[in-house]
Amino acid sequence: MNYLRDLIHRLRARQSERAIGRDLGLSRVTVHKYRLLAEKLGLLDSSRPLPEAKELQQLLGPAPKPPQRPSSVEAYRECVEEMLEAGLEMTTIYDRLRDQHGYAGSYSSVRRFVGQLHPKREQVFVRVQAGPGEEAQVDFGSAGSLYDPVSGRKRQGYLFVMTLSFSRHQYAEIVLDQRISTWLCLHRHAFESFGGVPGKVVLDNLKAAVLEAHLHDPVLGEAYRRFAQHYGFIVSPNRPGTPRHKGKVENGIHYAKRSFLAGQDFSDLAEANRKLGLWVREKAGAREHGTTHQAPLALFLSQEQQCLQPLPAWPFDLCETRAVRVHNDCHVTIEGSYYSVPYAYVGQTLEAFLFERIVQLFHGTELVASHPRAQDKGQWLTRPEHYPTEKAAYLEGTAAHCQERAETIGPSTAQLVRELLAERPQDRLRSVHSLLRLSEKVGSARLEAACQRALYFGDGHYRRVKDILNAGLESEPLPDQEVAQVAANVYVFQRQAAEFFSWEVERC
Repeated sequence: MNYLRDLIHRLRARQSERAIGRDLGLSRVTVHKYRLLAEKLGLLDSSRPLPEAKELQQLLGPAPKPPQRPSSVEAYRECVEEMLEAGLEMTTIYDRLRDQHGYAGSYSSVRRFVGQLHPKREQVFVRVQAGPGEEAQVDFGSAGSLYDPVSGRKRQGYLFVMTLSFSRHQYAEIVLDQRISTWLCLHRHAFESFGGVPGKVVLDNLKAAVLEAHLHDPVLGEAYRRFAQHYGFIVSPNRPGTPRHKGKVENGIHYAKRSFLAGQDFSDLAEANRKLGLWVREKAGAREHGTTHQAPLALFLSQEQQCLQPLPAWPFDLCETRAVRVHNDCHVTIEGSYYSVPYAYVGQTLEAFLFERIVQLFHGTELVASHPRAQDKGQWLTRPEHYPTEKAAYLEGTAAHCQERAETIGPSTAQLVRELLAERPQDRLRSVHSLLRLSEKVGSARLEAACQRALYFGDGHYRRVKDILNAGLESEPLPDQEVAQVAANVYVFQRQAAEFFSWEVERC
């Protein structure tokens, strides 16, 4: 009777009929017969406890006869049990039996014998039930080859499915890539289709969402993290290697493959998605689900939709993400325009986020540069602080930058610099650089006064300004200022005519 119970355990564990027959010494026909009978009686449902051996015998009839011929490993039972207790692998057990004990049988015989000594126990799982609007699960599945009208050739298609855990209502769409921008766009389409946002999204550790798949501290991709913040949902990556933790969407993908994709041949992507949308509403949404025993679409409309979080006032406007390499000039090239990044990242690959109005450049999750998005091809967007100090000086040495700096010092300095830059045919930019550096030594006020004096005497060259400063003449009054001062002094000390005459002057 325990033999019969072991058989049902193996069937529940979804071992193949060939493997069960090999391990238990039964024909595949016998195993198949018991599989059909167990399915009919509902004994393969792992959520229900397995009946005791006596009850199983009453349900299934006499147990199949175990193999009559003893195993070739039986004589080495004690040795095998000792090696199993020591934690040896079956291949090592086989090698030691053969090398140390003269065993002449096959490895398959050892494997069957070990399986009979220690049959695998069924794993016990807990079904986590989610309330209305609490959770959605997402995943990709293969959708075969589809014609891409853009490239004019067939490409691998991917089936995206988001399943609401409470109602099992789903959104499905076929795409031709799994890029980050596509991943985010699919989420947006799903939320808009539902008319709201679930509280949590459960997903695998695919690269579009998770940079580093750690058990306790997974690192989300920056784009998906910002997207989740914008829509207000929690991201819940699975433990690595546990797809069963999002079994609802896994079942949804399998159902879509078997019910919709199987045997279908679409002319292009648009036709496939149009028919897929109809199938989700009219077939998948209208069927009685095996777990909830209700139609997913009806359950969604009656109980779940009103529990979803509202959509944000505006959608997430990330247009595209792409990998870009930082060149030796401290710039990356995006759509024919050039954006600067700190020189420490030269030679590295960054991730560019292209929004409608700005471009952001990330190294992992670190924002390293942000620029307004260029309006025309060939445009350079450069920030001097992205260069080393000695290199940034070249950017600040342009004629336009020098003129702007002169304006901040004073009008005479600005006029002198303007005249130097306009001089032809000789290039006076180097003289302008030297002139402006004088402000660092003597201050802006002295330089402005020196430039005013040099312009008055008609010699606005760097050497003349420097001589004036060296001689301390910038504080001396200009000739016009001296005459004006003399005239003022004469007027101040003159006496009024009435003081010298006592009579009144007759008026004509």
